Amino acid sequence: MNIPEGHQAVMPYLMLDDAAGFIEFIKDVFGAEITQQSIRDGVVGHCEASIGGSTIMFSNTREQWKAATANMFVYVSDADEAYEKAMMAGANNVMEIADLDYGRSGGVADPFGNVWWITSIADPGEFE
Repeated sequence: MNIPEGHQAVMPYLMLDDAAGFIEFIKDVFGAEITQQSIRDGVVGHCEASIGGSTIMFSNTREQWKAATANMFVYVSDADEAYEKAMMAGANNVMEIADLDYGRSGGVADPFGNVWWITSIADPGEFE
């Protein structure tokens, strides 16, 4: 099996009512890098973003493609910081940041219909 560089065997593909806003959200909160972007007639077409080496694909909704969002689990270096950035960027709390058995984790719902489970591990050996 051949998989293009920067891709995984399984990647989420989101259909969003405001893909342009989503781009700004993931750049601000997770430091996402937009690796591919197509805009036609002012509408965001196929886009790819890399967050920590993982690719998310997404596009603006169209008549034939209705909104389809997801719950995503993302590792970050500082869960508290990412959670606060998400809240400042318009997200809503789903679960307060707390120390859990698998790391420091919490959840937010972004303004585009996705839920992000944000997690960091201070000592990687602690949760093995």
